[in-house]
Amino acid sequence: MDELMPPLIRLSRAHLPELPADIARPTYHRDELTPGIVHIGVGNFHRAHQAWYLHRLMNVGAARDWSIVGAGVRPGDAVMREKLMAQDCLTTLIELRPDGTSAEVCGAMIGFVPVEADNAALIAQMADPAIRIVSLTVTEGGYFVNPATGSFAPTQPDIAHDAAYPDRPRTAFGAIVAALRLRRDAGRGPFTVQSCDNLRGNGDITRDTVLGLAQLSDRVLAGWIADHCTFPNSMVDCIVPATGPAETRAARALGVEDNAPVTHENFRQWVMEDAFCTGRPDWDRVGAIFTDKVHGYEAMKIRILNAGHQVLANAGELLGLATIADCMADPLISAFWRKVEMSEIVPHVAAVPDMTPENYVRLTGVRFSNPAVHDTTRRVAFDGSSRHAGFVLSSLREGLATGTPISGLALVEALWARMCAGTREDGSMIAPNDPNWNALCACAGLARSRPIAWLEQENIYGDLAGHATFAAAFEGWLRMIWRDGTQAALHTYTQDNAAA
Repeated sequence: MDELMPPLIRLSRAHLPELPADIARPTYHRDELTPGIVHIGVGNFHRAHQAWYLHRLMNVGAARDWSIVGAGVRPGDAVMREKLMAQDCLTTLIELRPDGTSAEVCGAMIGFVPVEADNAALIAQMADPAIRIVSLTVTEGGYFVNPATGSFAPTQPDIAHDAAYPDRPRTAFGAIVAALRLRRDAGRGPFTVQSCDNLRGNGDITRDTVLGLAQLSDRVLAGWIADHCTFPNSMVDCIVPATGPAETRAARALGVEDNAPVTHENFRQWVMEDAFCTGRPDWDRVGAIFTDKVHGYEAMKIRILNAGHQVLANAGELLGLATIADCMADPLISAFWRKVEMSEIVPHVAAVPDMTPENYVRLTGVRFSNPAVHDTTRRVAFDGSSRHAGFVLSSLREGLATGTPISGLALVEALWARMCAGTREDGSMIAPNDPNWNALCACAGLARSRPIAWLEQENIYGDLAGHATFAAAFEGWLRMIWRDGTQAALHTYTQDNAAA
């Protein structure tokens, strides 16, 4: 087997010319690039999505003054920094199509600031007037909002610290506020803060968090930020699995020694408001969409794709299915997914230009079924306390308000409650998979005999425990799952015409 492997080329700027001919690489000279964007949260998604759009724009001779400087505020970000700096911030992107793969090296990032407890280096980088956009992928749960209300949560311990010690912030938002203070005081002007996370109204949420934090320590600064900075809403879409040994082997099979390769599906979409106070790259030249109707696109994506992930992942985890493609290949789980999507989610989603919600469900089904994309149920199920609140419950609330079916969505929540008990149906343990895992496990234990206990988590469900229709459906499903198993519940739902 090893004799068939191509010779390995360590990924670096110096070795780019030596890469195999079938791996695309930057056509631009990276020594001509200058920074314009600081991106906080340099995970796989950012490198396969936002950085890729910029890389493609640079490849056509544009945006050379918009290169990315990476940043992070968590210990894990230091690990990523070490890996990327060792290879000159280059990333091998491997596209996974059902019929094969292709690869390219993305060079849009040119640096990565040191990860420090007080975020001094990050603040200094953002205070540089060359930086005109600060973008973020800090996960849906990283915005310090109450999941049940969507409003800023000022009592969170790290936020309280940043309000008390604004010059030594712990959070990305504290660092943003500190950098804007320096820019205002030096007369350097504002920057755009651009969320690229899966949140409906992600720009509005980012604005509320930044302004809410600034008001806790400096109301005058908060007013200046409100008057001068912009926070465009956006919708981002590309399925990007986590990187593990299989992904590293895939890069090596192509002849590349990459510390942190990224695999991704053969689909991308980026829709955003054109609200950039200090300019922006012309991303629309390489396929991005600028529109004042972002909310329609993001509602379709979050409710159908992101919620659809939760429909699949909890059932798949309980039944020991490793990937989302495995879930779609299971006739019972895929039938469950399609019925929930078409009968309980689609009625609350409006069409966007060139796409009906029904067709978007079909497109999503094709994407989820791609066997080349090893997107694990564990990754998709991570941080359910943010993802169920952010992706699933909006459709459930609208169903309750309009009288459309909600039985399948109640089953989705019951499956999550069962999963958080911490064991699969074969008795194997589910490793902690949520920032609030211990609390969720304790509540799931109580809910086994008293299901309403799960819905009494007001930080997730708000007042939904008081909706008798939902509470009764949830209780019935959870009791059935514990008594008869996940497959019995899925079979009952998919065969029940009254639930459709």
